[in-house]
Amino acid sequence: ESIPEPADDDTEVRAYKSIAIELLEKIATENNLISPEIIPGLNNIKQAGRVADIIAGNLDLPLEDRQAILEAIDLKQRFKYLNNCMAEMIRKMRLENTIRNNIQLEMSEDQRRYYLREQLDAIRKELGESDEVSKEILKWNELIEKNNLPDYVKDVAYEELERLATMQPAASEYAVVRNYLEWIVNLPWRTYSKDRLDLNKIEQILQKDHYGLQKPKERILEYIAVKKLKGHLKGPILCFVGPPGTGKTSIGQSVARALNRKFIRMSLGGIHDEAEIRGHRRTYIGAMPGKIIMEIKRCGTANPVFMLDEIDKLGRDFRGDPASALLEVLDPEQNHSFVDNYINLPFDLSEVMFITTANSLDTIPPPLRDRMEIIEFNSYLENEKVEIARHYLIPKEKENNGLKDQKIIFRKSALQEIIRYYVREAGVRNLQRRIGSIFRKIAREVAKGDIHPRVIDAKSVNSYLGPRIFTLEMANRKPEVGIATGLAWTGFGGEILFCETIRMPGKGNIILTGLLGEVMKESARIALSYLKANYQRYGLDPADFDKYDIHIHFPSGAVPKDGPSAGITLTTALASLFTGRKVKHDIAMTGEITLTGKILGIGGLNEKMLAAKRAGINKLILPKENEPTISDFPKDILEGMEITWVSDINEVLDKVLLPLETQKTETQQKSKVKIKEKEQVKPQVAIA
Repeated sequence: ESIPEPADDDTEVRAYKSIAIELLEKIATENNLISPEIIPGLNNIKQAGRVADIIAGNLDLPLEDRQAILEAIDLKQRFKYLNNCMAEMIRKMRLENTIRNNIQLEMSEDQRRYYLREQLDAIRKELGESDEVSKEILKWNELIEKNNLPDYVKDVAYEELERLATMQPAASEYAVVRNYLEWIVNLPWRTYSKDRLDLNKIEQILQKDHYGLQKPKERILEYIAVKKLKGHLKGPILCFVGPPGTGKTSIGQSVARALNRKFIRMSLGGIHDEAEIRGHRRTYIGAMPGKIIMEIKRCGTANPVFMLDEIDKLGRDFRGDPASALLEVLDPEQNHSFVDNYINLPFDLSEVMFITTANSLDTIPPPLRDRMEIIEFNSYLENEKVEIARHYLIPKEKENNGLKDQKIIFRKSALQEIIRYYVREAGVRNLQRRIGSIFRKIAREVAKGDIHPRVIDAKSVNSYLGPRIFTLEMANRKPEVGIATGLAWTGFGGEILFCETIRMPGKGNIILTGLLGEVMKESARIALSYLKANYQRYGLDPADFDKYDIHIHFPSGAVPKDGPSAGITLTTALASLFTGRKVKHDIAMTGEITLTGKILGIGGLNEKMLAAKRAGINKLILPKENEPTISDFPKDILEGMEITWVSDINEVLDKVLLPLETQKTETQQKSKVKIKEKEQVKPQVAIA
């Protein structure tokens, strides 16, 4: 049955029609599925009912709504229902758009970058540009994701990668950014080697590699024990101080092997530029990181054993102070965020075990010295050198010279001969060279076909190495007036120091020779002033001090000498000179003197006692203040030593100056012996 369309000449119906067209226009704006082109056509249709039907037909309405619109005969009801449906549709569409926008904003940064890169690749392909840059960007992106980088490093890496993506490969800045990326991406930010925590195994490795050196070995074992119990521990900052050739550097390698860590050695000798430590800023052409970061990258782990060799020989000039740059590196409270000028990102050095070496602490700045735990390496005793030669040096040199299969035996007497008369050192470097020299001569004989077992004794040493180079320092010494035996200590070990004094007519001047430092010159003036002030106690004529010039000399004039510990030696020599009493030659002494005659403690006592033992002196006069320190000394040093502890110079002079009567008696006895020898000599006849 056909139902006629109601009239649409009502003003209200026309208003509903206009509202419906406006709502459809909004839907077309929000939704691309409806073409905006149908809007002008609807305005030209005069039949309102037809407009409502066309709009309903173009909308994606549910079936129930379509049916309701179709059944509505009254135009007002039809438009009202249609407009409500369109208003609801607009509200839903706007809500969906809001949700979609929020989701888009919440997309991860990685996805955004991914979409941008995909679009950039597509644009480059359309433009026909080279795909090499894209491949490199993709490679760097994979490395950043693959390497276990901290978040703050990853953010910087992505920023630099975005910069790289916008540059042409021919641009100068391209190489700078690429080089920087290579450094920060390939640094071992979170790569650690697993420590060996078996204390017995570590101790076994340390004992196998080095003879003696108990203090550093014990410190390493303590560190591992605490780490084993605690689980996490900052690396210690150790400073090995001692003469050359005592094993400071080599034990660092042994420590790394024992802990199952990588080993880095960096020599600081002669470094003047701070940038060698902290690197250059990227603004400079050819800028590079400092050696700390470079070596960390090279070894590939963030917890190596890092040896800073010869830290006492750092230089300083207008380019900066490397010692100050090391303050941050060697401070356990700061090195967890060490910032290199080139990398410009904090790098954690707290897991690194830093070991520094030095021959002397005097040239190390106090702030730097305060950050390190000092472990002293003493000179080797003769028996220790013999054991080191037997177990380490001889097998090593034998193999180095191609004599591994030859039967060659070194007697103990041969090693003692080399140690006493061919090398004079605190360590064992020259000893190794002498042993190597013997093996090279044997290798020459073997190469000529002279193959037979060899036994090297003291006599063989003389034939291989030639005449003795050194003699025992005290061999030809005797009591003399004005000559006293002192002890000195340098960065190369302990030394015997002879103080010689003479006087000649003059005006009371004092002459000092032997390349003496200011402190030693002051000690000489103090000694002379003390004797002048106490002339009555020693029976001296005060006029003698003005009638004579005094010359004080320390032999080995090319060797610099300084320090206050020669004070009692100088006083003894001068007292002997003015009293005419001879000084016992078999007693060595060391100690600082004050103007009142008090004796103060000194340093380097261990090395000085070793020097006395090497020289064959077993009687020592030492400051009483140093008496508690010898409890830590090896028993081998103290064995056979006769030590007199003194606190006043009078105790020294009473001990070492021979009485004048004794000297006269000795002189008379020597005269009688000479007369008797002359009587026994028979005249000899020369036969042509």
